[in-house]
Amino acid sequence: MIAVTKDARVQSAIANWAPRFVANGIDMNDFQSVTARVEKWDEWFEAWFEMGGRHEKLGEEAVRQGRFRSAATHYVQASITYHFGKYLFVHDRDRLRKGTERSVACYRKGLPLFSPPGLAVEIPFEGLSLPGYLRFPPQAVRPPVVVMVAGLDSTKEEMHNYEELLLARGLATLAFDGPGQGESEFRIPIRADYEKVITAVIDFLESRPEVDAARVGLMGVSLGGYYVCRGAAAEPRVRAVVEVAGPYCFGAHWQAEPPLTRQAFQVRSGAGSEEEAERLALACTLEGVAGAIKCPVLVVHGKLDRVIPVEEAYRIFEQVAGPKEMLLLEEGNHVCNNLPYRYRPYVSDWLSHALQRGGGDKKAAGRLNTDCD
Repeated sequence: MIAVTKDARVQSAIANWAPRFVANGIDMNDFQSVTARVEKWDEWFEAWFEMGGRHEKLGEEAVRQGRFRSAATHYVQASITYHFGKYLFVHDRDRLRKGTERSVACYRKGLPLFSPPGLAVEIPFEGLSLPGYLRFPPQAVRPPVVVMVAGLDSTKEEMHNYEELLLARGLATLAFDGPGQGESEFRIPIRADYEKVITAVIDFLESRPEVDAARVGLMGVSLGGYYVCRGAAAEPRVRAVVEVAGPYCFGAHWQAEPPLTRQAFQVRSGAGSEEEAERLALACTLEGVAGAIKCPVLVVHGKLDRVIPVEEAYRIFEQVAGPKEMLLLEEGNHVCNNLPYRYRPYVSDWLSHALQRGGGDKKAAGRLNTDCD
C-alpha cells in the first residue's frame, strides 16, 4: 500500500487543532473518519460539511418524533461540525459563508430546545448589530452574566460547552460574534480597540431586565483573551475577567504563527497584504493598557502553547493592577484544549465566586498556580 501524504495545511490543521475539535464538541470518531479521507486542503470543507449534514438530519428526525432533547444535541453537533469545516477556510469566501450560515441555522434550531433554552439577540454597535445568544440559568432571578468572547477563528457557537458549566453554577451567559468573527466577519473587520465592543455589549445588557448588569464578568479565549483585557481596562462596569491563552501583543510573534493563523488574521482584519496584517497585529497590544485593569483577573495558559507563547501570559499577569491569579498547566497546549477538565471547571467556579459572592478573592493578588501533574 502506498502511503498518501497530506498537504501541509491539512497536516497543520490536524496537528494544531485536534484537541480543540474534541474539547469543543466534535466526536473523536467523526474527527478520525473525516481527517483520514482528507488529503488536500480544498477537500476539507466538503468533508466536514457532509458530516454536519448527517447530524442535522438526525436533529430533524428527532424533532419529527418529538424527541426534543435529542434534537438539541444533534443540532449542536451539526452546528459545531459545520463550523470546523469553514473556520479557517478564509481563502474561499463563498464556502466560508455557506458553512457559517449552516452552523448558525442549526444552532438557532437548537436554541429553544436547550436546557435551559436560549434567545437569539442583536447587540447595537456603531449603526450595525452584533448577533449573539443569551441564556439564563433555570429559576434564577436577575443572575450575574458572563460575556463570552471567542478568538480569531472561533465563533459564538463554539462557546457552547463553556456555557453549560457556567449555567450550572447559576450564571447567565452571552456569547456573540464581534468584529471579524462568525456572522460579523462579513461586515466588520477585526479591530484592536475592542473596548468599544465591550462597552456596547454591557450597554445592551443594561437594557435586559432578565440579568443583573451590575455583575458582569468577561471570559475570552485566545485572541479573545486580549479582547477581554482591553474591555476590562476601559470599562469600570466589568466585575471580573478570565483570559485564556490570550496574547499581550498578537503581532509580537507573527512569523512564528501557523500559516493558516496568519492568513485568517489577514483576511478577517481586512489587510491587503501580509505586511499590513502584521502591522495590524502589532496594534493588538496591551502595552500601556494592562495596568488599568483593576478588577479581579484570572490568567490561564498552557506552557506548551505553540500559538501564543506562555511569555505573553506572564506579561499580562505582571502588569494587571488589581487582584490577580494565574493558572499554568505544564502540559497544556493552546487554550489548554488537551486538558479541558483541568481548567474549565476551575474557571467556572472562579467566575461564580467573583460574581455571586462579592467581587472576587482579594487574597488572590499575585497568586500563581502551576499544575505539575
